[in-house]
This record gives sequence, C-alpha cells and structure tokens, in this order.
Amino acid sequence: MNRRKNLRLLHQAFKIAGADKILVFNAIVFIIAALILWLAEPSIFGFTDSLWYCFAVATTVGFGDFAAATHIGRIVTVILSLYSIGAVAIFTAVLTSYFLDLAKARAAESAKEFLDDLERLPELSEEELQSLSERVKNYTKR
Repeated sequence: MNRRKNLRLLHQAFKIAGADKILVFNAIVFIIAALILWLAEPSIFGFTDSLWYCFAVATTVGFGDFAAATHIGRIVTVILSLYSIGAVAIFTAVLTSYFLDLAKARAAESAKEFLDDLERLPELSEEELQSLSERVKNYTKR
C-alpha cells in the first residue's frame, strides 16, 4: 500500500472512532485554558507564556517555568491535564488499532495469495513451486 492510501485509512480510523472531534475539541480546550490562565495568573505575562504553560501541562512535562498560584489557575490546570491525558490515550488507542488492522489486512492478503497459488497447484511452473515451497518453509520457521 502506498503512503497516501495509508494516510487516508488512518484519517478514516480517526473519523470512525470520533477521535478527530476529540482532538479538535482538545485544541479548543487548550486555547480557552491558555486565555483563562493568561487573565487569571499573575506570573503569566503574555499569551505565548500561557500557551507554553498549557503545553507543559498537556504533555505532563511540567517544565516549572510557571506554576498556577490562583484557585482558578489550579482548577484550569487540573482540567487541562486530565482532558489532555485522555485525548492522548484515545489518539494512541486509535493509532494502535489502525496498525493492528493494517497488519491483519496484510496477513489476509498474503493468505489469499497463498491459497490462490494452492488452488492452481497443478498449473504452477517449477520456479513457482520452488517459490511456494520456500514461502511455506519460511512460514513454519516463524
């Protein structure tokens, strides 16, 4: 499969799972949290600092450049961190599911090719029979 088809399948997997909406909503929550923190926290002087703080919270890195001092800031920080952890977990689950489905599809395709070769066994040339024999040997070694 080519990359474009793989990306299209990955996008479909995100749409089917609803993860695309969750990620967009996560971006909205992120920006709203950055705005609230910028207005509520005395140690955050600019919107870019607020975005940086939100990034540190959302990725659970916690660089320590800024810390929430107000009750509003702490509540927003907790909400952002919990929601971001959930969004990353969903993203990871969908991505894992996609790769497992891709591996199953490739295995099914390989099995179909193998069965097709077995169905026309009497028609195969000497080289094709040798190739089929090697494939069986390689399969049994795994």
